[in-house]
Amino acid sequence: MTHRERMLNSLANKPVDLFPHGDGLWGETTKKYIGQGKLNEGEDHVTHFDMSWRSGGWLNSGADLKQGDVTLEENNETRLYKNSNGAILRVWKAQSGTPEHVDFAVKDRENWEKMIKPHLVKVDRSRIPFESYRNAKKMAMEEERAFGWHGVAPFEQMHPVCGHEHMLMGMALDPDWIKDMVMTFAEFTIRHLEVLFEEEGLPDYMWFYEDMGLKERPFMSPVMYEEIMQPGHARLFEYSHSKGKKVIVHSCGFIEPLVPGLVDAGMDCLQAMEVKAGMDMPRIAKKFGGKISFCGNIDIRIIASNDRRQIDAELERKILPLADAGSGFIVHSDHSIPPEVEHDSLVYFFEQGERMASRVWK
Repeated sequence: MTHRERMLNSLANKPVDLFPHGDGLWGETTKKYIGQGKLNEGEDHVTHFDMSWRSGGWLNSGADLKQGDVTLEENNETRLYKNSNGAILRVWKAQSGTPEHVDFAVKDRENWEKMIKPHLVKVDRSRIPFESYRNAKKMAMEEERAFGWHGVAPFEQMHPVCGHEHMLMGMALDPDWIKDMVMTFAEFTIRHLEVLFEEEGLPDYMWFYEDMGLKERPFMSPVMYEEIMQPGHARLFEYSHSKGKKVIVHSCGFIEPLVPGLVDAGMDCLQAMEVKAGMDMPRIAKKFGGKISFCGNIDIRIIASNDRRQIDAELERKILPLADAGSGFIVHSDHSIPPEVEHDSLVYFFEQGERMASRVWK
């Protein structure tokens, strides 16, 4: 089978000869592998590790693109800037990570309607990365890898506008405001995808990023998810299905209480199932096996131990229960690859994970 066939079969809960695999490397990890002579400067990660997919098409969801980023302060270590949403953020120059949220211009419905929403109601071609999508799609086709549209969904589009605190307070105190943001961003995404797909062709699958969890709890209750977030997800997932494409949903943190609502909305595959947050794929597969497929949940801390016996044990504990569940699987860590993971350990993880298919699809 080709990488593309394995990926699509896994998303459809169908047998494969080898599980598809892939992951993301931190910038520090890439630098380490280059310094060790394991990776060449500028070398493509997908080719080097023979990953199963390529992606493209991430839309720019910022509000006032004409404003762009404006630097407010800068020193050797950090940069403070205001972005196109009017948010003030601080980033560290020497390391990867989430920016510090310093302040937001939008903290309520009034400023959302005045400062942000008017920028999102019409198609703006400058938001669409036509060329990079086209090139990645062409390369994936030539290599017989799957090609996915990857991008954010409403939760990850809203909090950059107003911050998590104001967004969550809005869910409790002014839910109609948040519902309006959810559906505005859902329709915004579909309008721009329609243009991209019409001109450059469809991907093989859809991948939506939605980090809706903390350690051991989600950001919202299941009831709040179903009332506020689910309509936007259902709109996006139904649109994806109308194009014949399966839907992968990524979320860091503990979101198990939200999984039933995500399944009802039309999610086909759950990723990344962060172990240290409390996510456990075998437990979830008992409830939803055969209904959805899975990607991830292999504890990055165990991969980073670089102990092959521990890696083997983790792969077996997490993947073998899928034989009874009837679900497909995509080999991926439960997060991404930090520099503590040695190059050869990552190769071993991918190869051993691939081979587990023969023990699931007998």
